[in-house]
Amino acid sequence: MTSKIYSYFLVSLQFIFIALLVIQHGLHAPSSFACFIVFLGGGFGLYTLKCNTLSNFNITPEIKENASLITTGAYRYIRHPMYFSVLVMMFGVVVSKPSVLSLFVYVLLVVTLFLKAQKEEMLWMVESSKYKSYRQKTKRIIPFVL
Repeated sequence: MTSKIYSYFLVSLQFIFIALLVIQHGLHAPSSFACFIVFLGGGFGLYTLKCNTLSNFNITPEIKENASLITTGAYRYIRHPMYFSVLVMMFGVVVSKPSVLSLFVYVLLVVTLFLKAQKEEMLWMVESSKYKSYRQKTKRIIPFVL
């Protein structure tokens, strides 16, 4: 599978799993705790976007032409803060109406985002000599943990 096809495949899986979680949630009124988790993840995502430029941002795990390595803001702690944001928001959805199916789909989403992160990091290792030291100073997706 070519690099770009694999990237689009991972993005497609990501959106399918998010859609499945949201559809499975349905019109169920979430708890205050679930809403708090979703808003926390969304807020972190907005903070991340503030630290990045739209010309740098890419939904696929490909590096845009003339992209620069961002190491400030949320990127100071984790290399993939938008993936973290998505995981936190979708965890809030799972918590709002937990089931074996939603937990299974959430695990598939986690695996998909880790594969996207791995692909993107492989490309950055080739693209930037600074990326190797940046990798050593930061966690991949979960601040201070992983």
